[in-house]
Amino acid sequence: MASDSKSLAAPHPEGRSGALRKIARALPLYGTLLIVSALFLVPFYLIVRNAFMADRQISAFEWHWLPSPVKGSNFQKLFQDSDAPMLTGLINSSLIAVVTTSAQLLFSSMTGYALARIAVRGSTVVFAVIVATLLVPTTVTFVPTYAVVAALGGVNTLWGIIAPCVFNGFATILFRQFYLDFPVEIEEAGRIDGLGYFGIYWHLLLPNSKGIFAALGAMAFVSSWNGFLWPLVIGQDESKWTVQVVVSTFMTSQNVHLGPLFMAAAVAMAPPVLVFFALQRFIVQGTKSSAGKE
Repeated sequence: MASDSKSLAAPHPEGRSGALRKIARALPLYGTLLIVSALFLVPFYLIVRNAFMADRQISAFEWHWLPSPVKGSNFQKLFQDSDAPMLTGLINSSLIAVVTTSAQLLFSSMTGYALARIAVRGSTVVFAVIVATLLVPTTVTFVPTYAVVAALGGVNTLWGIIAPCVFNGFATILFRQFYLDFPVEIEEAGRIDGLGYFGIYWHLLLPNSKGIFAALGAMAFVSSWNGFLWPLVIGQDESKWTVQVVVSTFMTSQNVHLGPLFMAAAVAMAPPVLVFFALQRFIVQGTKSSAGKE
């Protein structure tokens, strides 16, 4: 009996060797992923490191892995500089990004649902026009869009920055494809309960679209937050500057203030990173499963 219990407790040589072979096969993959991840993290490391360094230390030939000494005054000066209203830029960028993202998700999802489920004459033509807009470079439509916004009095206003970005053709195409794959049985059950098209969209589709909403919402937020040229042209007054326009003021034709510039870049990149980490679970969920499988 004792020998039998020892034989059961002892690990099987073949099982142990098989586990070792699996680990050996996985090592090159995980090693490559680790190297690639480190390369992607290098810019973030340099921004944060340089944000707490003096200009002289940043431009020195001698390499420093960490700031020594840590210059925390860069953060204090960032919000005290009257020529670079950082707080105003953060507030404006937050407002613009939230409104733009919400409008894009609402209008694009409603349009995608209508194109996928409502049989209307000419819907194919509308979808073709939306696809065609993706083929037109934004540089071609930049000047006409500015002329329209200026004629409506949108220069030096936040709505002038937001209005041209409230609809996204790419998001509409993805929503349409998503709703084409949505189970029809769920919609039919909603119609039996007396729901119309909008009721089905609001009560049935939206609760089952968290994944695609999170993925496209994160993309829309980052795109709006990082916008520079359009906010620069429309928001000419300092009170309408976005955070990216404020960051650009640290680079002039005469000199570049490296310490405050990197500190401003670190502060500017924090919100998109936080949004990504907050929505990461839903983004992964949206890429792995559809509404019918959840």
